[in-house]
Amino acid sequence: MIHLDFRTWSTIIRNHCVEARHNEALSIFLQNVRCSSGYKPDHQVFAAILKSCTALLAIKLGKVLHGHVVKQGHLSCHSVSKALLNLYAKCGELDDCQRLFGQMGNSDPVNWNIVLSGFSGSRICDAEVMKLFFAMHSGGEAKPNPITIATTLPVCARLLNLYAGKSVHSYVIKSGWETDTLVGNSLVSLYAKCGLVCKDAYAVFTSINHKDVVSWNAIIAGFVENKIMIDALELFRWMLKGPIEPNYATIANILPVCAFLDKDVPYCFGREIHCYVQRRTELLADVSVCNALVSFYLRVGWMEEAESLFRNMISRDLVSWNAIIAGYASHGEWLKALDLFRELLSLEVTGPDSVTVVSILPACAHSQNLHVGKEIHGYILRHPYLCEDTTVGNALVSFYAKCNHVKAAFQTFLMNSERDLISWNSMLDATVGSEYDTQFLGLLNWMLSEGIKPDSITILTIIHFCTSVFRVDKVKETHCYSIKASLLQGDVEPTVGNALLDAYAKCGNIEYAFKIFQSLSEKRNLITCNSMISGYVICGLHDDAYKIFNGMSDADLTTWNLMVRAYAENDSPVQALNVLQELQARGMKPDAVTIVSFLPVCAQMSSGHFLKQCHGYAVRAFFVDVHLKGALLDAYAKCGAINYAYKLFQSSSHKDLVMFTAMVSGYAMHGMGEEALMVFSNMLELCVKPDHVIITAVLSACSHSGLVNEGLKIFNSIENIHGLKPTMEQYACVVDLLARGGKVEDAYSFVARMPIEANATVWGTLLGACRTHHEVELGRLVADRLFEIEADNIGNYVVMSNLYAADARWDGVIEVRKLMRTRDLKKPAGCSWIEVERRENVFIAGDSSHPQRSLIYTTLSTLDQQIKERIHF
Repeated sequence: MIHLDFRTWSTIIRNHCVEARHNEALSIFLQNVRCSSGYKPDHQVFAAILKSCTALLAIKLGKVLHGHVVKQGHLSCHSVSKALLNLYAKCGELDDCQRLFGQMGNSDPVNWNIVLSGFSGSRICDAEVMKLFFAMHSGGEAKPNPITIATTLPVCARLLNLYAGKSVHSYVIKSGWETDTLVGNSLVSLYAKCGLVCKDAYAVFTSINHKDVVSWNAIIAGFVENKIMIDALELFRWMLKGPIEPNYATIANILPVCAFLDKDVPYCFGREIHCYVQRRTELLADVSVCNALVSFYLRVGWMEEAESLFRNMISRDLVSWNAIIAGYASHGEWLKALDLFRELLSLEVTGPDSVTVVSILPACAHSQNLHVGKEIHGYILRHPYLCEDTTVGNALVSFYAKCNHVKAAFQTFLMNSERDLISWNSMLDATVGSEYDTQFLGLLNWMLSEGIKPDSITILTIIHFCTSVFRVDKVKETHCYSIKASLLQGDVEPTVGNALLDAYAKCGNIEYAFKIFQSLSEKRNLITCNSMISGYVICGLHDDAYKIFNGMSDADLTTWNLMVRAYAENDSPVQALNVLQELQARGMKPDAVTIVSFLPVCAQMSSGHFLKQCHGYAVRAFFVDVHLKGALLDAYAKCGAINYAYKLFQSSSHKDLVMFTAMVSGYAMHGMGEEALMVFSNMLELCVKPDHVIITAVLSACSHSGLVNEGLKIFNSIENIHGLKPTMEQYACVVDLLARGGKVEDAYSFVARMPIEANATVWGTLLGACRTHHEVELGRLVADRLFEIEADNIGNYVVMSNLYAADARWDGVIEVRKLMRTRDLKKPAGCSWIEVERRENVFIAGDSSHPQRSLIYTTLSTLDQQIKERIHF
């Protein structure tokens, strides 16, 4: 160490402090103290070195110096005591700060301002700031000055305490400071944050005599925060015409405004601002300005420009990386977001923070990248500051839930040190529709016992759960709570109301659904009407669905899709086709749901032409939907084009249960039992677990192909291999299987041995078998049982009558027909149709209205004659 006298060292220390070389000042000071027991700093050195401690937030050293100051009698010096007071205020030691302030007296407004700034800066002592301000105002010894006002008004803004803010404003006017720049800027921010930007904030802004860049930033930010974008842009233009140049904060405020403008306008204005930044080298070098530009380009979807700017930045901070990662994630480019995250980790300059983690975990979830998600979880566990962040814990819960790892989600939820409402909502949502849905109510009760009050998101999750388990009683309980908690009245958009309406409809209580629909008359939106239409369609009330549709002033694609489905389910193919053509005429493009809804219409009309059109449209639109492929396959089979169906099945790289079921059902429909068994066996080899639907389809295929042994083997496997309980429909398939194989007695014995009571379908199948194999006596027993269960089904009477007639049992025929007359039963006319040259031709028994009936009957007569001649020959 160079040997200089104490006075010289003191001068050097003070100069370093003035030049903000705080580390060097502290180093020299400490070396002097250690190396020389005779070194006694004066009050000027103490004041300077305490300022360095404040700048470096070196509170421990500051407290040691406080002891030396007291011992050496320098506390009475104003510069030293103020430096100490400022140290405690800036370092958040508010108790020590207030204690020292009490010892110093209340006559100096600077001391008041230091204490006020300390409490204001903590952001958790806002009420104390207001008490101090009013104590200063009413004390009389020291009066508030512009700095006091500028310190207090932001607290009023944070508290949204407009009354207190206006009281301070009154004091400002009385004191003649309304044109003061510092005070004016604070008032502008106050009124803007309290939503009074157009009149009060703007009036204060115009009254400021010497506006600085902070004044402009405050008023522009105020308009932006209040979503008044056009006026914010006009103010920015006005600023550019004046002497005050925009700074980094101005650019950061105005760029989001450009993103909210319509169509191509955002890009044009954003590019202009970008050009302006490039002309100002100090702005171009500012990382916060570049971050704002990157965020702007990402927000408007110009990904290439955003990445180009990001790559060309002179320096990048963590905010830069967070912006680009979050931007790609928000646009669904999950893999790109993951690549950028890996690149950030490889730099080893700065690690990810909570914002990075919260942005990247959804990318892992959407790409189902469980491995990377777990690695991020490991990184979080190694960094305690991330473990303690509730938003990170919530993001992890959501990630595991979306990857269908509900158990891991629950374990993460339990590990969270703090749980907020979002934590509970995430966990509740994870259990709905999963194998853990039985734990939903227990989890909800736990949440309520913790004193956490449900919000609208919780209610929507509860409604979703009630719908998934068809618990209308729980829907009513949730409805009741929503009314008591004013969640229905508080909704600007009827989100909860729509969800309740949908839940009641899906649970079959259409009356309650309609009551909610009526109660939302003043808040109805498209979703409300769509939910009501969907409810009516689900319940088969198609006429009511038409009424809602006809009363709508606006409709989206969901509405039109519902109407296509409604007409399709109501056997109104022509109307369904008209709706499809109408939605296209209105400029809307059918989506995968539209096509799936319309395909049953093609099957009803047996229209291969329309079916191929739908298939072609789906291919051209690049619809990648397994359910759509399954529906197309099913429609081809129903239209008789089983070979097309098989080609479509074979062309699918990913075959799920839906595809296999559609193919097996198609083969069953065409009596191709061996082919159906082959597809079913292939499915089992691929480890796709069967459900009741495909097993029923396989049994039906075996039945129609006479594969009795194979069918019985499939039936026995339902419980023994697949762990399912046979359904009534499957029992009926076995009865039909045995009956078609000529084993009518075995079929009857099978029914008698059923562990559950046979329904009309099973008995009806057996009666049909009796008629086929002329088992009159057995048929009579079956018919008697059937007439008890299903007295109004005329088909059963007709079958029994035909059975008697085939055996020349005319007394039995008379008896059955008498029973039909007694019960007023009439057989509907038979109907068939065929498509010829893209036109549907319908034929009803007894109807002769077809325009080409003469030619048709002549042709039929000729064919009949040729058949007879062939037989005779």
